[in-house]
Amino acid sequence: MKKGIFRPLGSILMVSLTLQFCPSVAKAADQPQWGQAWSRNMVSQEKGLPDTFDPKTGANIKWKVPIGTETHSTPIVAGGRVYIGTNNEEPRDPNHKSDSGVLMCFEEKTGAFLWQLVVPKREEDIYHDWPKTGWASPVTVEGDRVYVVSNRGEVMCLDAKGMANGNDGPYKDEAVHMLPRRTNAPVGNSVPQPTQKDGDIIWLFDLTKEAGIWSHDGAHSSILIHGDYLYLNSGTGVDNTHKRIRTPDAPSLVVLNKKTGKLVARDNEHIAPDIFHCTWSSPSMGVVNGRDLLFFCAGNGIVFAFETLTSNRDNLNLFPRWLNRNSPAPAFKMSPNQVQKLKKVWQFDFDPTAPKQDIHRYLSNRKEGPSDFYGMPVFYENRLYVAGGGDLWWGKNEAWLKCIDATKSGDITTNGLIWSYPLQKHVLPTPAIKDGLIFIADCGRTFHCVDAITGKAYWTQEIKGEIWASPLVADGKVYLGTRSGEMWVFAASKEKKVLSTIEMGSPISGTATAANGVLFVATMKNLFAVQKL
Repeated sequence: MKKGIFRPLGSILMVSLTLQFCPSVAKAADQPQWGQAWSRNMVSQEKGLPDTFDPKTGANIKWKVPIGTETHSTPIVAGGRVYIGTNNEEPRDPNHKSDSGVLMCFEEKTGAFLWQLVVPKREEDIYHDWPKTGWASPVTVEGDRVYVVSNRGEVMCLDAKGMANGNDGPYKDEAVHMLPRRTNAPVGNSVPQPTQKDGDIIWLFDLTKEAGIWSHDGAHSSILIHGDYLYLNSGTGVDNTHKRIRTPDAPSLVVLNKKTGKLVARDNEHIAPDIFHCTWSSPSMGVVNGRDLLFFCAGNGIVFAFETLTSNRDNLNLFPRWLNRNSPAPAFKMSPNQVQKLKKVWQFDFDPTAPKQDIHRYLSNRKEGPSDFYGMPVFYENRLYVAGGGDLWWGKNEAWLKCIDATKSGDITTNGLIWSYPLQKHVLPTPAIKDGLIFIADCGRTFHCVDAITGKAYWTQEIKGEIWASPLVADGKVYLGTRSGEMWVFAASKEKKVLSTIEMGSPISGTATAANGVLFVATMKNLFAVQKL
């Protein structure tokens, strides 16, 4: 058992407000997070990308570097660096040979190795941090800070330069943190000290110890930055029996201060007791009627919209020192009663006819059961597009792509559904939407092109192998990797046209990334930079 984007605003005032709170430090052609900020749409504005390439002959391959043996993360490109999570089955440092999650950083132009952060696997229960699966979460980059969730369920702020510019604080315990937690781990002077090729942790927030979650299988979260806050799914789920929730009061959605790593807010929806498997889906954001809204697909099959901490401009006085970028961030830990509760705007039951009581008795029932989510909700022109359904490993063979009216309020299960499109069996990817066309793949080995307005299919394509990766639309093409190790390239059009199918040599779990005229593709074993040569 293993686990594996906002509308143009109509006024100068709203544009200025958006720019104030949107990450602004990366170059326009960088890709500093998974999907477009904030809508999470899997679309890039890059041009001049190849429609075919060949790892065997090297055609259109700018560079290739080996990584691990299991890579379920998506490459992120910012500030001249490429970040990718993998495992430690091909150790780069003889001091760190244990089963670990590894975040690697490479030079964007050449693929030269810059640094890595090694985080040993949790050992108290394999269902907390599944062996050999490595580091699954993609990073989010803002300036010289890299935000990410480790395989141990730790939210980290890292220095983009690693230890090359010294060990910046306040966190100083990288040497010990990179060692296995076994009692026979080296201590004292025998602890290998970090080198310039190691990662530098600025601060660390342990979701298990400090937010009270129960990790399951492997942490997977893509952090969304909005102003001074980090929004992320907590990764809480079932225990090793898959039938019990050990931490029923755990949050599913948390907000941290990006300067300090302190917990600022959480959901108050009591989601945890009804989680069927885990909290896999990361949040997205959009501007609806002049208000910033946070969208979240929870592990209980419910889609939520919340106000962000800055949605209502009157809320700015709640944490005045924190929002002033010229003032020092507070250096205290908030008590539980100081943690703000996110204000819900609406909720939508994605699978209203599914069972709602004693849900874990449907474990391994492929005909009946609750729904959950893996991919992210995508905000596009006041609509929210969500793919979900029966759990891949434990749930029913049923899934859908649904379009929701994001302008509603309250319980919008009945009046918020615009259309529903059936998918095959299970679905992991996030939709990609371009020029009114939705591209989505499912684990029934089918790729779909759907009209974003009507929910009617233009075409489908049978695909060899399961699909865990999300499609990427860029330069009039759609790039889609499969677990059978093929990269499919389609024309992004109403008419079906397969431009190429490329054998990559090993399975693909992560989404392709386009940045600065280059396509970055991670297979389980290698990271490729692809460019017209």
